[in-house]
Amino acid sequence: MTEIITAELVSIDEPLGADKRAVIDALAQRVAAQGRATDAARLAADAWAREEKDETGLPGGIAIPHAKSAAVTQASLAFARLNPGVDFGAEDGGADLVFLIAAPDTAAEEHLAVLSKLARSLMRDDFTAGLRAATTADEVVAIVRDAISDAPAAAAADAPAPASRAEARAAGPSASATDDGLMIDGRPARIVAVTACATGIAHTFMAADALTATGQKEGVDLTVEPQGSSGYKAIDQRIIDEADAVIFAVDVDVREQARFAGKPVVRSGVKRGIEQPAQMLREAVAAAKNPNAPRVPAASGAATASEAAPTSLGGAIRRALLTGVSYMIPFVAGGGLLIALGFALAGYEIANTADGHTVNNAIFTLQNFTLWNLPPEGLVYYLGAAAFQIGQLSFAFLVPALAGYIAYGLADRPGIAPGFVAGAAATFMGAGFIGAIVGGLLAGLAAWWLNRLSVPRWLRGLMPVVIIPLLGSIFASGLLLFVFGGPIAALTKLLNDWLSGLSGAGVILLGVILGLMMCFDLGGPLNKVAYGFATANLAQGIAGDERYLQIMAAVMAAGMVPPLAMALASTVLGRGLFTAPERENGKAAWLLGAAFISEGAIPFAAADVFRVIPSAMLGGAVTGALSMFFGVTSRAPHGGVFVFFAIDNFWLWLLSIAVGTVVSAVAVVLLKRYARRRPLEVDAPAVAVTA
Repeated sequence: MTEIITAELVSIDEPLGADKRAVIDALAQRVAAQGRATDAARLAADAWAREEKDETGLPGGIAIPHAKSAAVTQASLAFARLNPGVDFGAEDGGADLVFLIAAPDTAAEEHLAVLSKLARSLMRDDFTAGLRAATTADEVVAIVRDAISDAPAAAAADAPAPASRAEARAAGPSASATDDGLMIDGRPARIVAVTACATGIAHTFMAADALTATGQKEGVDLTVEPQGSSGYKAIDQRIIDEADAVIFAVDVDVREQARFAGKPVVRSGVKRGIEQPAQMLREAVAAAKNPNAPRVPAASGAATASEAAPTSLGGAIRRALLTGVSYMIPFVAGGGLLIALGFALAGYEIANTADGHTVNNAIFTLQNFTLWNLPPEGLVYYLGAAAFQIGQLSFAFLVPALAGYIAYGLADRPGIAPGFVAGAAATFMGAGFIGAIVGGLLAGLAAWWLNRLSVPRWLRGLMPVVIIPLLGSIFASGLLLFVFGGPIAALTKLLNDWLSGLSGAGVILLGVILGLMMCFDLGGPLNKVAYGFATANLAQGIAGDERYLQIMAAVMAAGMVPPLAMALASTVLGRGLFTAPERENGKAAWLLGAAFISEGAIPFAAADVFRVIPSAMLGGAVTGALSMFFGVTSRAPHGGVFVFFAIDNFWLWLLSIAVGTVVSAVAVVLLKRYARRRPLEVDAPAVAVTA
């Protein structure tokens, strides 16, 4: 295992670039140059994607960019000692010791143990001091190999039990524990903690060690469970039951969270466990003493570090709505593309009902023919019928999935069943997209309230699987059937009638509004509202209401404009007005825009929001208006130019996108040239986004 690092992977005091993206790129090149990765750009992109989720800079001048990547063929460590240091996001300044941890996406357990051991070594002052004093690459390799040589034995289960009860009791309570109130009922506080990061390699174990060391120093009776990528050793349930509070320092879901049900909880991202372990311990003790502190819900689920603190009801509802739309989109995207493929293979008549039939042509074909008994039209027609019908079945989940996952966003797993049932009720009542939102919120709030009830231990196990689904479904679906469903259905019909009656300027104005919404926040809430409206009603468009197909085309076209416009501006029209990283991002933005990935413009907006966003909105409004004016229709909800076969008037649709792209690109170039907020040379470097 010592071959994980070699002298060729070490850089000492060499200039690798002025920013962290350049450093990551350079280290990825070293890994690939040694035949340890097939594609340096892919490895760098995967490490950068991890960096964008949470910066990897740590206190003490350390950074550990890392990734599990399909491009990596051999687990590797690439090291750079930088002078001067480069900012990786740590609060105390730049990092001069940088490790790129590169693991195959199917890394063996022993490789992961070695990489985890390295992460733990970075918490030791003697290890980092040795790296700073080294004069040759061979010295660095020797220091690292010595630190990780016993990794498989030390990390066999990928989860030691630091700060065990025996160790804490043998040490006795420290003065700090007594003075700082870290005692409960005259004894050291009993805390259990879970640490976990997205890759399960580095931050997971560094946070575990930081909490462990601080717990021993403060005299807290602490047990930590690192949930690494190759598994974890669960804390004994007896220890959990005796604990006063729990700390979740995680970036991902806690595995088997139900073990901690009912315990006062402090949540944060995993990096806070590294940077502020003492503060987290004090917060956990305070939570243990506070009867109103947040507690771990009875059912395990998706509560993560993003829920570090209670949010307002409005914030929770907003997050739930975005969750519902995000989970709904795969049903729409997969179903819509299959329907479009069905049309391409069998023609639009596949959706119609032939004379004398009670079902559409697709169902009739599948009911009466097989691959061994093909219809007269042949194999291609038969496959088109199958694709269309599978797409229709996928679309049937649209409203229930939206409602179900809105409820999930509010109440975790107990909300899923009541939410799906409420969505089915909304479909039955004809309440559609709006009914799904109302039903999902009702189901989620009901499940959330029921899940917070204090019930006897013998009943607790039945709550998430029987009681909450039963009562939540009765509450939410009952209200839809008897109270809200009828008015919402009437409102939905009124909206449909209004859309059907639009003509001339009204159609163009609708296109302008949709274009502005798609470009305002580039994948954010307002973008999702416009896209959700279009996709949720796409089924009605395919069923015959062409106005909804026009809305889908306008929404997709407008969403393509921001990345395409930034690509045009940064690589063609105004190269000198953009930084080098932005020009590189602009090359990738061509493909991202063509594929309808609006987020391709985020790096540009992040660096210069007040000039990029208005320009994008201007171009998006023009494109949306033109698309609606030309009457372009799309039967596909995603894919950009790559679903050309599902777009009628395709060339007019492209013209709409091209005009909006040019308008937006010219606007951003003019604003950068004549409305500068500060000198260009100090503009913040852009952040890269990969497809």
